[in-house]
Amino acid sequence: MNRRVRRKTLQAKGNVTEAVTKGPVNEVEAVVCLAKEEREVDWSSLPDDTVVALFSLLNYRDRASLASVCRTWRFLGSLSCLWTSLDIRAHNLDSTTASSLAKRCSKLRSIRFRGASAGNVVINLEAKELREMNADGCRDLTDASLSMLAARHQRLESLQLGPDFCEKITSDAIRVVALCCPRLKRLRLSGLRDVDGVAIGALVEHCRDLSELGFFDCMNVDETALGNAASLRFLSVAGSRNIKWTAASQLWVSLPNLVALDVSRTDVTPDAAFRLLFSESLKVLCALNCGSLDAGVFLAYNSKTKVLLARFTDIVKGIATLSQDSHSAPNLSGMKRINHYNNTSNNNSKISNVRNSRIGDNKSSEVKEWLEWVLSHALLRIAESSTPGLDSFWLKQGTPILLNLLGSLQEDVQERAATALATFVVIDDETATVDPARAEAVMHGGGIGFLLDLAKSRREGVQSEAAKAIANLSVNADVAKAVAMEGGISILAALARSPNRWVAEEAAGGLWNLSVGEEHKGAIAEAGGIRALVDLVFKWPSGGEGVLQERAAGALANLAADDKCSMEVAMAGGVHALVMLARFNKHEGVQEQAARALANLAAHGDSNGNNAAVGQEVGALEALVHLTGSHHEGVRQEAAGALWNLSFDDRNREAIAEAGGVEALVTLAQNCGNASQGLQERAAGALWGLSVSEANSIAIGQGGGVSPLIALARSDVEDVHETAAGALWNLAFNAGNAWRIVEEGGVPALVHLCSSSGSKMARFMAALALAYMFDGRMDEAGMQCDSAPKTGSLEAARRMAMRHIEAFVQTFSDQQCLSVAATSWAPAALAQVAEAARIHEAGHLRCSGAEVGRFVVMLRNGSTVLKSCAAFALLQFTMPGGRHAMHHASLLHKAVAGRVLRAAAAAATAPLQAKVFARIVLRNLEHYPAEAM
Repeated sequence: MNRRVRRKTLQAKGNVTEAVTKGPVNEVEAVVCLAKEEREVDWSSLPDDTVVALFSLLNYRDRASLASVCRTWRFLGSLSCLWTSLDIRAHNLDSTTASSLAKRCSKLRSIRFRGASAGNVVINLEAKELREMNADGCRDLTDASLSMLAARHQRLESLQLGPDFCEKITSDAIRVVALCCPRLKRLRLSGLRDVDGVAIGALVEHCRDLSELGFFDCMNVDETALGNAASLRFLSVAGSRNIKWTAASQLWVSLPNLVALDVSRTDVTPDAAFRLLFSESLKVLCALNCGSLDAGVFLAYNSKTKVLLARFTDIVKGIATLSQDSHSAPNLSGMKRINHYNNTSNNNSKISNVRNSRIGDNKSSEVKEWLEWVLSHALLRIAESSTPGLDSFWLKQGTPILLNLLGSLQEDVQERAATALATFVVIDDETATVDPARAEAVMHGGGIGFLLDLAKSRREGVQSEAAKAIANLSVNADVAKAVAMEGGISILAALARSPNRWVAEEAAGGLWNLSVGEEHKGAIAEAGGIRALVDLVFKWPSGGEGVLQERAAGALANLAADDKCSMEVAMAGGVHALVMLARFNKHEGVQEQAARALANLAAHGDSNGNNAAVGQEVGALEALVHLTGSHHEGVRQEAAGALWNLSFDDRNREAIAEAGGVEALVTLAQNCGNASQGLQERAAGALWGLSVSEANSIAIGQGGGVSPLIALARSDVEDVHETAAGALWNLAFNAGNAWRIVEEGGVPALVHLCSSSGSKMARFMAALALAYMFDGRMDEAGMQCDSAPKTGSLEAARRMAMRHIEAFVQTFSDQQCLSVAATSWAPAALAQVAEAARIHEAGHLRCSGAEVGRFVVMLRNGSTVLKSCAAFALLQFTMPGGRHAMHHASLLHKAVAGRVLRAAAAAATAPLQAKVFARIVLRNLEHYPAEAM
């Protein structure tokens, strides 16, 4: 370690000397700087107690990393006094790792873990001094495992399993816990099927100091046996069913030490509740969301020494008056943070009143801690159940209580309060919809600041739940702005780099929701969020049910929609990361977001090189083509959208075809008749993009692509029939495809679009497709085609097409303006006609030399309708300001089209529209002279 420091010192010394030699640096400053650099920094010389104090400020993960610096720190970092508590919920430990940790855990007092497999590993820690065990996700934990845990940790004083249901735990395991852990003071179990009298009796007999018992959401609990638990001070049966309340109230009222009772979410009767409230020792009865209790029954109840906490009572006021005997109320929050919003509502005054109170004695402190715990648990369960009719409760009471609980000194209370805030604002999880009133209540109550403070905590469990709440609240645009204003973006970007998967996952979710707002994208990039999101994909490319990868890809997809951010995504390695997800990740949500991100990266055209970069990435096009066959509609839609955008690049277009894209997209179009509008639009759009190539156009026609495109052209949705019209326009350039369109009944569909669509672009492209079909080339090809339509039906279709093409062009032609322009050829008159005829969206269309040449040939066609249509089309393609106007002007110059245009403008027999439009095209070409091309 010292050698490394010396090297850096010598290098710095050389830099300073060089600076002194080169420039007029103040000599005193140079000497001082040199002296500072010459001093060796020997970290190993720090006093041991100082190093231990520094270690104690770190979480155990950073502590372990820092201990690898040198032997001395490794020894100090392994001291058992630093390992009194451990949270391994985010880790999948094996027995080998547990054995290595065992050397440090001789004085371990508290542990938190997740899942039955982790419970089996905890046994190998050999933490005989363990006092507190807290586990969640224990649905698969069996009697045998729990019994072994109890047998190995006989000094346990607190055991908590939940809030997930422990469905495989029975009363037999409870009896073993009672026998093995006689020092047990607190037992909280969730979701047991049956808690019989024998098990409760064993706890009463062997655990003489048992003061708190909680059976949450259990199917059956023996209320008679609980009546014998004389040592209990706190009892909760929240959510439990099949309790005989008459017998329970008669027995429990006699418990001599019972101070607080939680019957929330049960069917407790009003008579039983009244009887319990008249217990001599009972101070508080928590009965939140009990359907059989209502305000009318308890109007006459009034007590200054007992408190009923229910939906219809003022909970905050009740808590504030709970411990008047101790001359103060229990404090629901140790948070000392000021409100970030100057809101003077009644709810905020309630928060302030409770926060400013203080604890009078130890017993009140115990009541406070228990109340915090049961309230956080009850409110989370109520939020998860999405019980209707609670809007008023959440706005007036639930929100202020949860905000206070964020400041609890109990870590699990903070976590549950943050989780409840994340849950109760969500209306529909599938559509990511939040209740605006609830979200704004949290914001105006100062909740954003509280949550961001927790997100900066060194406790990873709290970080994770705080980030989750911030993420869900940020779905609301106003809350998202508040999060950004309070520095939340940089906090989330930092959390996204966390080595804890769950923290990074929730932070990615927050960045995903914030990145929806255009105003936040630049801030996310500046905070290093893009690099952090890309690194997440490389760090955890799979596993965890795909949630982390989906959120990271979703955030990158939103960011990639911005031109500047899309370049940063590419520079950070995002293209490779997203293609990797599209190729190898099997979760449909991940595939959908990865494909959407690639689509957005490729959507910026010539403004950056991302389109080509995606196409050149190994396996990208093959993966997207493969995803068009997914069973998940969202995956198919985004994959088709990505291929549509990528097909604007010439090399990509051909590579997509080589990867089987034509066949895949034709199949997709054939099967999307009943699909969403988004999928229909993208399927047609992808075929439109590929059909720019004549070889692909022919392949699409021969592969059965004409019929589904005609069907999509009949859609009432503008976006769908517009893209279908574009594809049919490209296909109709080929005479064989033109025959197929006629055979499949495409002429009536195109005629309908040409005359009735609300989209000018759809009408324009339908008219061009009809013009291609009936400019004579299809007739030449039909002479060699045995399956050509009958002459009579073809002629009828031709007349119908010509009539509607003519009507379409006339809708953009004012006869008076045309006459004035044809008379004077004045620039102002021509400009007026051009502006009236212009379709601005047509400026984004790019035609090939063959297509432009075909319109030039149409100007010589004997049909006056086709002449007008061709001149109208060339006007659109060459209007100054159009994206590809210069390209089209260059093609016209190369084709020496000026002579044809002048002839059309001067022809005595040409229609007025054709003459004026041709003159306008000539005027447009003057903006792009051939010499400058």
